Amino acid sequence: MADKLPSEFDVVVIGTGLPESIIAAACSRSGQSVLHVDSRSYYGGNWASFSFSGLLSWIKEYQEENNGEEWTAWQELILETEEGVALRKKDQTIQHVEVICYASQDSDEHVEEVGAVQKNPGSVTSASTNDPPDSMVTACSDTSELTTPLSEPEAAREVPDVDVTLGNENHGGDTDCSQSPLEQEKAGNLPVGEDVVDAPKKNRITYSQIVKEGRRFNIDLTSKLLYSRGLLIDLLIKSNVSRYAEFKNVTRILGYQEGNVLQVPCSRADVFNSKKLTMVEKRMLMKFLTFCLDYEQQPDEYKAYEECTFSEYLKTQKLTPNLQHFVLHSIAMTSEESTSTLDGLRETQNFLRCLGRYGNTPFLFPLYGQGELPQCFCRMCAVFGGTYCLSHAVQCLVVDKESGKCKAIIDHFGQRISAKYFIVEDSYLTEKTCSNVTYRQISRAVLITDQSVLKADSDQQISILTVPPVEPGSEAVRVVELCSSTMTCMKGTYLVHLTCPSSKKTAREDLESVVQKLFTPYAEAELENEELKKPNLLWALYFNMRDSSDISRECYNDLPSNVYVCCGPDGFLGNKNAVKQAEALFRLILPNEEFCPPPPNPEDIVFDGDGLQPELSSPKPEDAKEITDQGEVEECLEK
Repeated sequence: MADKLPSEFDVVVIGTGLPESIIAAACSRSGQSVLHVDSRSYYGGNWASFSFSGLLSWIKEYQEENNGEEWTAWQELILETEEGVALRKKDQTIQHVEVICYASQDSDEHVEEVGAVQKNPGSVTSASTNDPPDSMVTACSDTSELTTPLSEPEAAREVPDVDVTLGNENHGGDTDCSQSPLEQEKAGNLPVGEDVVDAPKKNRITYSQIVKEGRRFNIDLTSKLLYSRGLLIDLLIKSNVSRYAEFKNVTRILGYQEGNVLQVPCSRADVFNSKKLTMVEKRMLMKFLTFCLDYEQQPDEYKAYEECTFSEYLKTQKLTPNLQHFVLHSIAMTSEESTSTLDGLRETQNFLRCLGRYGNTPFLFPLYGQGELPQCFCRMCAVFGGTYCLSHAVQCLVVDKESGKCKAIIDHFGQRISAKYFIVEDSYLTEKTCSNVTYRQISRAVLITDQSVLKADSDQQISILTVPPVEPGSEAVRVVELCSSTMTCMKGTYLVHLTCPSSKKTAREDLESVVQKLFTPYAEAELENEELKKPNLLWALYFNMRDSSDISRECYNDLPSNVYVCCGPDGFLGNKNAVKQAEALFRLILPNEEFCPPPPNPEDIVFDGDGLQPELSSPKPEDAKEITDQGEVEECLEK
């Protein structure tokens, strides 16, 4: 490190996951000086996204012996009136990493990505007000307006992968969106993202092709979607962080029943156009969904079933087994055995209220992967003066014995950096601090395939599928399938994420049976009947990730009062918990400040008499836009 960091900040944030990044942005926006560090060489922690070669490096790191040893050099730097709380050298939140390559191996032994560059540099210099972190791969524009979505029938019929740009139209940064020579040769020099209707039959995809096109992959460690009326979307719009990212709406909700993948009707138009449901089932379903929209106003309908599971409650609602299956697994997306009636109704209501805001499903997905979101908030923090250092480890927290408060950190250079408040990602805490904590585990799989699980007219579908438990005691598996227009995989492939709570020892044991139901190993593909053929599985990664959510502060041993812990990703589909945690911790640190307020627009700034102190003018009533009725696609302009 050429220059030492400043020795004093208001807030030090250790770890660059989504909740930590939101807090850092909120504090910086409120005028606090923020130091944001991470011992990893990339942003996001377990929320990160990688190119294919980046993921291979990540896999190698976690497959190596990881003893989680602690630092010792800091002890000689602690004064007699102080004590130190050691932090981990290595992350231990990932376990049981297994990789299987099904694609054929060609003779190229030394294959490199086309135009490969390092997406996340090993070190990042300090960021000033006008100098955001170097490794950001998103671009900034001057508008935070939402584009006007198509009407619902048009979105469903003509553009199944509607762009929902919460910010700029053109995504910039390190990720190159231009076609590779290989793709140009195959697709006749057509632009990336353009559907090729009469494309020639593709050759078998080899592992070398995947490696060569590795920069076209952006592979998320955690698989989530954004609810269109969820807390994260609201925060992105309110804070104007939406300018740094682009989104696509998820185009299909799928169900799995009797060995078949089916499309689930969600909106009123979908229900009445569905050929899978009888007219009686359509009326049953619409009556039940209408009730769920305002179930709180009709307590007599569910009061007697509050102690029952949602699955048991559905059986009392004159729904056929077919409808019960779709409501439970594809709309509420809840557990058959453990979800209460009230929780099931709440999730169904949330699903329905999110329908139609930007497309024909409730969900959005960020282009280039979920790993963009922490980086967007890091960029906001940097714009307002935050300082960023990757590959910058912290040895310990320095605690004053008399006050019991943390007063500083000691980094791996031996520099002492003081602050008022400290935010620490849970993965940095040692076993000594977490001896009373019981963690859950999440089982994850990442697959590369050559076809969709359900063929359609367009090959650019973004789908979510819930596979019910395959055996007693197991969990339902959530499947998110991404196409190449999401900028997460190369043309001609799909990136598939599987997630479920861990019930067995390894992720592979939890998920392999579902993988076998949906996909065919590439080596066996030619043995399949063409009409019955399942998508070919090219490559698979399995791993377990620690779920540190919902752990109370009291579970951590001897935690100083000004040190706050952020959890890693949970197993839920949305990001609600991360946003709620970030806001709650911000309120503890700065109770009198607004959480991520909108940045001032130039036309709204009014200067006082001496021309030095800017004030924000009051918004005019005509600036507000009324939200239309549920089920209709709005023409959204949120300020």
